[in-house]
Amino acid sequence: METRRILMRSLAVAVIITSVIWTTTAEDQKVRKPCCTKVSTTEVTDPIISFRLQRQSLPCVKAVIFKTKRGRFCRDPRQRWVKEKVKHFFKNTTPTPTSSISN
Repeated sequence: METRRILMRSLAVAVIITSVIWTTTAEDQKVRKPCCTKVSTTEVTDPIISFRLQRQSLPCVKAVIFKTKRGRFCRDPRQRWVKEKVKHFFKNTTPTPTSSISN
């Protein structure tokens, strides 16, 4: 009888620990966005809708993620053409300043 009670307690503790680990792991996976685990040096020729910078945090690598109509593309931020595309994007999307002061 004593052995059975100890076994039941051990089983209950194991179930609780497993539940906590499973819940914590599931929550971590929900919060994370898909990330680039490798980058390409091939130039993106489609019109760029937006982009974002991704920091390195394993398994994710440092990348510029370009979004186009065809999808998302992970590119090496050290590439000259990547830097030019980012500059061009900002140049074409930054609104021109207007003055609110009238003469």
